[in-house]
Formats: sequence, C-alpha cells, structure tokens
Amino acid sequence: MTDTADPIVWRPSPEQAREARVRCFMAAHDLGSLADLQRRSVADPEWYWDAVVRDLGIRWQRPYRRVLDASRGIAWPRWFDGGLLNLSETCLDRHLDGPRRDRPALIAEADDGSVRTLTFAALAREVDRLAAALRRLGLASGDTAGIFLPMSAEAAVAVLAVARIGATYTPCFSGYGALAVATRLQDCGAKLLITADAFRRRGQTVAMKRVADEAVAASPTVRNVLVHRRLGVDVPWTPGRDRWWHEAVEAESPAPATPAPAEALDPDHPALIIYTSGTTGRPKGAVLTHSGFLLKAAHDMAYCFDVAERDRVFWLTDLGWLMGPWLLTAALALGATAVVFEGTPDHPAPDRLWALAARHRVSVLGLSPTAVRALMPHGDEWVRRHDLSALRLLGSTGEPWNPAPYRWLFDTVGEGRLPIINYTGGTEISGGILGCFPIAPIKPCSFAGPIPGMAVDVYGDDGRPVRGQVGELVVTRPWPGMTKGFWQDDARYLDAYWSRWPDVWVHGDWALVDDDGFWFIQGRSDDTLKIAGKRVGPAEVESVLVGHPAVAEAGVVGIPHPVKGEAVLCVVVLKPGRAGSEELRLELMERVTRHMGKAIRPDRVLFARELPKTRSAKIMRRVIRATYLGQEPGDLSALESPGAIAAVREAT
Repeated sequence: MTDTADPIVWRPSPEQAREARVRCFMAAHDLGSLADLQRRSVADPEWYWDAVVRDLGIRWQRPYRRVLDASRGIAWPRWFDGGLLNLSETCLDRHLDGPRRDRPALIAEADDGSVRTLTFAALAREVDRLAAALRRLGLASGDTAGIFLPMSAEAAVAVLAVARIGATYTPCFSGYGALAVATRLQDCGAKLLITADAFRRRGQTVAMKRVADEAVAASPTVRNVLVHRRLGVDVPWTPGRDRWWHEAVEAESPAPATPAPAEALDPDHPALIIYTSGTTGRPKGAVLTHSGFLLKAAHDMAYCFDVAERDRVFWLTDLGWLMGPWLLTAALALGATAVVFEGTPDHPAPDRLWALAARHRVSVLGLSPTAVRALMPHGDEWVRRHDLSALRLLGSTGEPWNPAPYRWLFDTVGEGRLPIINYTGGTEISGGILGCFPIAPIKPCSFAGPIPGMAVDVYGDDGRPVRGQVGELVVTRPWPGMTKGFWQDDARYLDAYWSRWPDVWVHGDWALVDDDGFWFIQGRSDDTLKIAGKRVGPAEVESVLVGHPAVAEAGVVGIPHPVKGEAVLCVVVLKPGRAGSEELRLELMERVTRHMGKAIRPDRVLFARELPKTRSAKIMRRVIRATYLGQEPGDLSALESPGAIAAVREAT
C-alpha cells in the first residue's frame, strides 16, 4: 500500500518491472521507457507488428512479404500480405512438440462444480476430431457456423475446430433467447449451428436446444445442428438435420496420432463475426480476422497482463462477449492455461468466484466493475476464507470504475499487493485501446495510457487534441485487430467509425487525460449528459451515488428539461437490507449536488430492484432513458434480464 496522500495506488517492485514480458520486449529493442515503446510502435507500425509476431511466436504456413498495405485507405488496411496461417496452429500445434504438450491447456468448471481438464495434446485431439466431423457435415472454408454453447470445454473445442477448417464462427451468448440467436444466424448466413441439449445456471436447467430449434426455424440457411449431450435430458429432435456431437466425432475413430493440417488461410480471412448491440436496428457484425484477432489478443494479454505459459488465466465472461473468444485465443496462443466457468459468481454461495480462483490456482483474474459491485455487499469474509496466494494480477474491463468498488477489489481481493490492469477497447478492436502495465504506476480507476501499437488521442468538438477536459476517444492509424468492416454492411461501418473526421476512428467513448498523464474513460459518448451547457459523463455521477453506504448500483441518464435542456435522472439499486425513503432520496440528491455542483443536481432519484444490463454486465443506459420516457428502447438482444425493464418502469 502507498501513503494515503499519494495518488498512486500501486507501483511495481524492481523484480516485477525487470521480469515483465513488455520490459523484456523493450530491452530486446533498446527501448528505455513505455513512452519510447509507444512512440516507435505508432511511428513505425510495420517494424512493430513484425517484431511482435516474432516475439510471440505466431506460426505461419507461408511467411508474409509485407506487414501493412494501406493503399485502400486507413479504414481498409491489408495486413501481412502474402502470408498464410491459421490461428488454431498457434493456439495448438506449436505446443505439441515440447513440454507444453502435456500441460493443462483448459480447465472448465460447470455450474454444479464438476471440472474437466484438457492438456494441449488432448485439446488438439478433440479439435481435430470435431474439425473432421464438421467437414463431413459439409462445412468448408468460407462458410459460417453459429456457436450457441455455455462457457465450457466444448466451446473452446468448437471455436478452434471451426477456425481450423477455415470456416467462420459467430458466438452467441448462452442466455440468448431465440430471436437474438436467429438474428445472428440470419445475418451471417450460417450453414450449421453447434449447441447443447441443456446446461445449468444457478442450479436451474436452461433448455438450450429448445431455444436453438426456435432460432433455426427462422434461419433457412442452417442445414445442420450439432448437439453436445451436456445434461442428457430429452430434447426435440429433427431427423436429418440434428446430430449428436459424440456420434459425429466417433465416426472418426480411432483418433489420429497428430492433428490433420489446418486450412492455410489469407491473414485477413474472417475468424469470427461477433455481433454488438446497436442503439437501434439490427446488431452490427464485427469481422475479426485470423491474423488480426490472434495477434492483437495475444499481444494485449502478453504485454498488458504479463501472461506466459506459467499462468492460469480466468475471466468472468461468456462466449458471446468478446472476452470469451479473447481469453481462449490469447491464453492458448501464449501457452498458458485458460480457465472457463459455466456458472455465476455468487452461486451456490457468495464466495463461488473466490473459491474457483483458489481451487484452480488462478494467477490472472479478470472481471468487470459491475461484478465487483455485486459481490462487495456480501462482505470481506467471503473473500478471506480462500487462499488466493496464486494471484499475481487482477484484470478489469467492461465499463468505468467507481472509486469504492475499485478500492475494495484492490484492498480486499488483492490485499494491497496486486496491480489492477484496467483495460478498455471493444469488440471492433479485437481487444484494448487503453490499458495499464505491470511496469508502470497505477492511479485508481485509471489507465496508464494507450496500448502499444494504438495511435490514440482525445479530440475536442473541433477535432483537435485536448488535455484536462473530456473529449472523444479516437484512433488515428490502423492496427491488426481492427474489424474488417461490418458483415455485409460496409456503409454502416464507415458511418459508425469514420464519418466525423477524415481518417479518424471515433470510438464512441468519452475520455480524459489528467494533469499527471493518466487516462480515464467517462462512458459512452452517446450516453453523455449535457446539463446547462456542461458535459458530464454518467459514470461521474454514478460514482458519487455508489459511494453512499446504502447504494449498490446506479444508472444515470439525461432526460429533457425545459430550461436546462437536459436534467439528471438517477436510478439506484440499494444494498440488501436497505429501503428507499424520501429521506434517502433527498440525501442522495444532496450528495450529488455537493460533489458535482448545483447545475448537476438530480431532477429525480428513483429506487429500482435491478438495472438493465448486458450479459457482459454493462449498464444499458439508453434502455433506462427510453423506458422512463416511454420510448422504443432499440435492440434488446444483449439484455441479461428482461425483468429489468419492468423494474425501471416500476421504480419509485
């Protein structure tokens, strides 16, 4: 711990700084500081990404002639021209000739506590057998397949098998309803869907196959449904279309001693189409490539999170959120162990997450601020009853932090010794834009700065860089992980990211760089409040509310006001045992006024039983606003709990 007057919450020890992967990379290229690395990586991207490919051991079937061809413009770069690769080879084949072969590649824990462990050799065999089965079912390079599975060992096998044969997968959240799954299958023209009979969540059976059947009925391109028998329950069956996973792979028996060669692919060949929810209209299908997604994900995990083959990496996620494919791809590419979890962090008891981390000796633990806010009220004792000594680093992404939950994670879970590597980017990025580093000091809730290789700035309304004030987070040069447009919708891609300023990617986040050079995300720019001419990020107000001892969560939006133009509406969820009252409502309004100024005084504070959130735990502020105003809320496919809309409508 540091002195309370010190704004820095964590500093690396000399040993940590010396041994970190990013420091070793810098030393190999005579770079003395992170600032030097950042400057050179942006000024000379061809040098940088070639050096990263070599440092990380990305495997190529044919070497590339050129790293970057930007002749079509910044929005349409071509990467690693002339090369051929398949991401499954870096994730699997490169580990089979040495000691990593028999080390755990994957540890999967189910909701009921059962655990399945696969070594790299065993995972490679499973992937090879499923790849052969998919080929027999007619799936080929250039085709698309939906994957609708819980976060399980089979999810990892499925994504690698689809990639191995050159097909493209579309991951769907395990909790999606039929309409959300169908929308994705229809848009990508999926030929095949991989699903399960059912799985358990919070001890309850989720009838996954029934949802899949309803989705496939509305998706005429789907010819085959491959079903993993997870629980062995009775399910509807369509002969000729439906096949059991175990029967399909048993047709390829005995398994070959070595995997069949992976399909050799152009570096820009799509690996996955992952959909992000739009404010209106259908979800956007970000196209992530074999070279770009593999390289960007492995790069960020190696240099921001310092992951190497010694590590066991767990992220609280689902396959349908980018962090699911990101975890599997990056951890396996680096020779580390990916730990995946089918259940929820507080079932059957509030210590489930901490018990899992202790049981599997997790060394890198990632979760969202929302998950921390949900676990905090249960108390410190649930954390302290578990041996978390294997942890050496905490990761965070998904949304801006509030100070109180951040300090709880740092002090209670990290015991004041572990860095929190804050990480922000997006689906269309293949990973992060801003991050923290294991060799740099950390200020609470902040980012140390741009991730190497990312040319990042903050622009004011005039399109010029600003410091010390909130502006648009932008990227001004291409990077390998950037989406190759939106699936079959180039115009929407250009309008979403490239239409405001020439040759500038406008990410849609408000950001601020403080006087010490630390970066902060203030929320989505389309969520921003403008009160009496003053721009305010909702996360600022939410942090003030969550700092009150009665408040567990808060969602803040702007609503029309005849004088100010916009007024502040606060919807709060109280901690267990606390009840809403007029006295508490006034107290919260006064608290915001005291911290934020009279102009930001809330117009209304409402008490709700829950907030609308995505399955990746982000607060859906647009849904709060639309519900309160009686407007159409837009795309709801990512909504975790449909009852949250009623909760806002019934808030008092």
